[in-house]
Amino acid sequence: MSFINDHLLSIIVAAPAVAAVLLLIVDDEARLTMRFISLIGATVSLAGSIQVALTYGMAQGGLQRPEKYPLVPSLGIDLSLAVDGWGVSLLLLTGIIIFAGVWATWTLTDRAREFYILLLLLVSGVLGVFVCQDLFIFFLFYEIAVLPMYLLIGIWGSRGKVAADGPFAFVWKRFDVGGREYAAMKLTLMLLVGSAAILVVIFAMYFSAGGRTFDLTVLGHASYPRQMQLWAFPLLWLGFGSLAGVFPFHTWSPDGHAAAPTAVSMLHAGVLMKLGAFGVIRIGMMMLPEGAAYWAPYVGGVAVINVLYGAISAMSQKDLKYVIAYSSVSHMGVVMLGAATLTVDGWNGAIYQMFAHGMMTGLFFALVGLVYDRAHTRWVPSMGGFAKEMPWVASFFVLACLSSLGLPGLAGFVAEFLVFLGAWQSTHWWWALPGIVGAWVTAVYVLRAVRDIFFGEGPRSKEIHHLHDAHGTEWGALWVLGIGLVVFGSYPRLILDFIHLATNEYLPRVASIAAQLAQAP
Repeated sequence: MSFINDHLLSIIVAAPAVAAVLLLIVDDEARLTMRFISLIGATVSLAGSIQVALTYGMAQGGLQRPEKYPLVPSLGIDLSLAVDGWGVSLLLLTGIIIFAGVWATWTLTDRAREFYILLLLLVSGVLGVFVCQDLFIFFLFYEIAVLPMYLLIGIWGSRGKVAADGPFAFVWKRFDVGGREYAAMKLTLMLLVGSAAILVVIFAMYFSAGGRTFDLTVLGHASYPRQMQLWAFPLLWLGFGSLAGVFPFHTWSPDGHAAAPTAVSMLHAGVLMKLGAFGVIRIGMMMLPEGAAYWAPYVGGVAVINVLYGAISAMSQKDLKYVIAYSSVSHMGVVMLGAATLTVDGWNGAIYQMFAHGMMTGLFFALVGLVYDRAHTRWVPSMGGFAKEMPWVASFFVLACLSSLGLPGLAGFVAEFLVFLGAWQSTHWWWALPGIVGAWVTAVYVLRAVRDIFFGEGPRSKEIHHLHDAHGTEWGALWVLGIGLVVFGSYPRLILDFIHLATNEYLPRVASIAAQLAQAP
């Protein structure tokens, strides 16, 4: 037990990867064994994350459970792990989403071994990002989390209906817009460009700090030239922000969401987009405070565009996955808006929004997968009256929608309230107004989707037949995520106390520099 306790973070990160390795030696026909190995890997990470949360020293705060394994001492590269309050909350989120995701794909039969291997490797990368304290290995984990998406979407993805209309119709036909290969390639190319920008800044920080270590604590306390921070921060913002769906580098996201299989969509929206926002705050804002303070008004202005553009775009979609995909662009705008406020409530709300949105979209995409499996379509106008045959699916969909629009008592309300409060307290108080408008637009499109799909009497597609409610292992994802939205919305301190500890530790330095810049002539 002492060994497990001393190496718990390593176990959490490694468990999915070890499960992926074990899948290599399983017989091709032993699909049930593959599923159980994948579930055990996910369960170990979730159980370890819960243990980290239960044993985290609230009175002490800061980085806890340090582990350090030298890799390239001559360059100062170490596998250095530790967890703070933000890390606790995001570890829990990732553990919950992958646990639910395995249940959501329990009946997968098409090349199941390869699918689970890539899915588990992706999760190991995500978990590593949230606890890694070495900037070089942080970037390595980040790439491990992103690159498997190409194969997961390109092989197991679905094809959407995107009409080739308008003056550029020939271009849409040429590149097969809406196809899974197009979505996978677009996602990979855009995120690799962002990764290149991140890598430039990583080495700039490394050499500016003396070129001796990649340790985040050391680099975070280094004194970087102001001019270097002014060009480095926007590169990090756009590099990480491309994964977070920052406008106008968000265009890969709706296509990726729509083409991805169910579990990949859950991880894509639930945790992968959070890596980008986490990188902006954890690396960009905390380590380059002068750059963050200077560019914060622009970050907030673009975040407002994200909120409104994503919500309005979601309202105009007819494909159910695109509705949820554009809603994710809007909700990630709320995260970046909270970060840009440079206030305690804003940062608390930003991290809590990552957690709440991850749970909510995980549930959404699990439900979309169930509807598609039965109806064989995602085209909303062809649906109607599904609640009669799928009452529990309808109930969980309503729950996710109510959290999305910010109903008090659900996790989404807590996050948005804190972000808007932080925006009101900031020097750019008007940011709260379009944010609230975005929440109102969200209510319009999610309630309309509920009406049209489950309670309306619209025309039925000829492909729709034999509808039935969730059954068997399909309940796993629905109950885990649904209960989570209610529990963490009714008693937000379960997560918010961890987040608040880290915010109080990290924000003062950035906020004080922002105040100095505001007072400067």
